[in-house]
Amino acid sequence: MGRDGLRRALLLAGPTASGKTAAALALAKEYGAIVVNADSMQVYADLRILTARPTRAEEEQAPHRLFGEIDGAVNWSVGRWARRAREILTDAGDRPALFVGGTGLYFRALTQGLSDMPAVPDAIRAAVRTQAEGRETPDLHAELAAADPETAARLKANDRQRILRALEVFAATGRPLATFQGARGAPVLAEGSWRGLFLAPDRDALYARIDARFEAMLEEGALAEVEKLAARKLDPALPVMRAHGVPHLIAHLEGRLSLAEAATRGKLDTRHYAKRQFTWARHQLAGFDWVAPEAAVAAGRAALEQQDGIAAG
Repeated sequence: MGRDGLRRALLLAGPTASGKTAAALALAKEYGAIVVNADSMQVYADLRILTARPTRAEEEQAPHRLFGEIDGAVNWSVGRWARRAREILTDAGDRPALFVGGTGLYFRALTQGLSDMPAVPDAIRAAVRTQAEGRETPDLHAELAAADPETAARLKANDRQRILRALEVFAATGRPLATFQGARGAPVLAEGSWRGLFLAPDRDALYARIDARFEAMLEEGALAEVEKLAARKLDPALPVMRAHGVPHLIAHLEGRLSLAEAATRGKLDTRHYAKRQFTWARHQLAGFDWVAPEAAVAAGRAALEQQDGIAAG
């Protein structure tokens, strides 16, 4: 970092398949930086191919953190990710850190802080999840509406993961989730200590790339990867079980969809997600400069070289 301690982190956000990994690796090699994952699905060990995690060869070219470090059985959260991010920054010392990914909440935790949410004991979380087994999600939504109508009104009746989270908080504290969402903790990165880029490709080109990449993932073994995950019989509400393509490929493995239909639905889900990532960035990622993917390395280089004491190796 510079002598004043500013701008020790470069944040590379963008929709899925926008070229963030390649840009980050180029910059990490040039500046001796640590690459830190900011994608909520790439944290899981179970899905290297389907989440487009960096390959082992790419990881060997620069230090990588929080890629594939978490078991799929863990209900990893943005709060836990933020704590690890703080630890990684401390360990990085004078090396610049490149936070790379497409999960908006992770970047908000870095730059704006998180709502001061209570910790839910493991025993209570397990009890709520056990009670929910076999029940339809709208039924759980109705239960939440009786206990916490404000939160229930903000959630879709089929948003099982967020409904369960709200039920867990209520079971642990006796208070609605909404009562905790006003207070915000300190951001991981202090104001002035970071620069942010949002890679914004042409939409049509991006959607074509998403479709082509999904086909490439299938050729590389994504179906076998999902089959191995399905064999673990994990709670379907866990984040890893809702990664793009997973539910549809499991439906194919169970004989409920052809592989072609599973792929079509997986591509469509991913394209819809990319559209939401653009919307989130436009409204939530304050302070990020929008750049074309082909200009990302040059823009990242300019941001890093504005830092006193950081130069290419």
